[in-house]
Amino acid sequence: MARIVILGAGLGGMPMAYEMKALARPGDTVTVISEAPKFHFVPSNPWVAVNWRTRKDIEVDIAPALAKKGIESIIQRAKRVHPDANQIEMEDGSRVEYDYLVIATGPKLAFDEVEGLGPYGGHTQSICHVSHAEATKTAWDEFVKAPGPIVVGAVQGASCFGPAYEFAMIMDTDLRKRKIRDKVPMTFVTSEPYIGHLGLGGVGDSKGMLESAMRQRHIKWICNAKTTKIEAGQMHVTEHDDQGRPVKDHVLPFKHSMMLPAFKGVDAVFGIEGLTNPRGFITIDEHQRNAKFKNIFSVGVCVAIPPVEVTPIPCGTPKTGYMIESMVTATAHNIRELLDGKEPTHHATWNTVCLADFGDTGAAFVALPQIPPRNVSWFSEGKWVHLAKVAFEKYFMRKMQKGTSEPIYEKLIMDFIGITKLKEKQAKQGQ
Repeated sequence: MARIVILGAGLGGMPMAYEMKALARPGDTVTVISEAPKFHFVPSNPWVAVNWRTRKDIEVDIAPALAKKGIESIIQRAKRVHPDANQIEMEDGSRVEYDYLVIATGPKLAFDEVEGLGPYGGHTQSICHVSHAEATKTAWDEFVKAPGPIVVGAVQGASCFGPAYEFAMIMDTDLRKRKIRDKVPMTFVTSEPYIGHLGLGGVGDSKGMLESAMRQRHIKWICNAKTTKIEAGQMHVTEHDDQGRPVKDHVLPFKHSMMLPAFKGVDAVFGIEGLTNPRGFITIDEHQRNAKFKNIFSVGVCVAIPPVEVTPIPCGTPKTGYMIESMVTATAHNIRELLDGKEPTHHATWNTVCLADFGDTGAAFVALPQIPPRNVSWFSEGKWVHLAKVAFEKYFMRKMQKGTSEPIYEKLIMDFIGITKLKEKQAKQGQ
């Protein structure tokens, strides 16, 4: 009998638990450790932040959902991983032993790296967690009563740029519906070297399409931007050239602001020699396994992946849902191979299929593989993307509630390919 423990119950941890349980042997135990009692669907946070969703719409109770599949759960914060002892120290002082550990914690949000950033004593909002999105919704309700300038974007070191673009467009849509968009100057501030870089070196014509979308919505932008300090009602930003030299200092007034932070590893693993890199992300080989601690695997945002390319201002590499699912499937099969006395053979594909909602339309991109050079690099937009993301949210939540071991994003890409082929066929027929 093997004790398989999954640390984290987010977009990586929950699917990991379901797939691992389906592949485990009779008698093996699968246990999930989560500091929060509920799973929430992170991609829907921008909708919560403008009151298009409520928190309960995008949450699932972790323990009963896992129990349906015979998966144990511990709802408590993990204080420290002790890989030499094969143990996890919990907040209450107890210890959880494991034979195999899958780290799927997600990141720690590095709000502290920019003065005045974030919701914890800072001056900006966040959509990184559903609790943050709820607080942003409260601030939004007050803002629309007396609108003014908005600053939105991502600070230096950020790696997840898509939600910043989504939230800018969603706010624009909501303001237009309220007929107050004309009262709200909006500026997008990003560490990316150009609009549409996305931490991926661009995907297809993402630069041209996103620039066009922002022009149509009258959203100004500042790229190669380093956010140096945020005060109540104003943001200090230094713009750099392509060689990384400062060229202009901006002081941007705002009445509402959401800036995505950089990520780093969580406290439970930060600084463990041989397990993490200097930022606290888990180092892995091609089989999702740590090189020093051979019984530790990792999936999701907490995995160490180098930047796609050197940029004037640091940009990280995003880990998208389809990519995370690929990591999960490879890890589950590799652990099963180890249980059977074999060596791991499965590799994650690290492909990207992403649907970005713009409120009443949206953008979709495909990067196969995610890190260039690519076999496929494609970007498109349309109202169908908004509808597809709404449908996918409902589908994903149903699967998390029921407890599926089937790859969820794989269905998305199959449906996506079907939609694309249909669109191409209709275009040829002049429809």
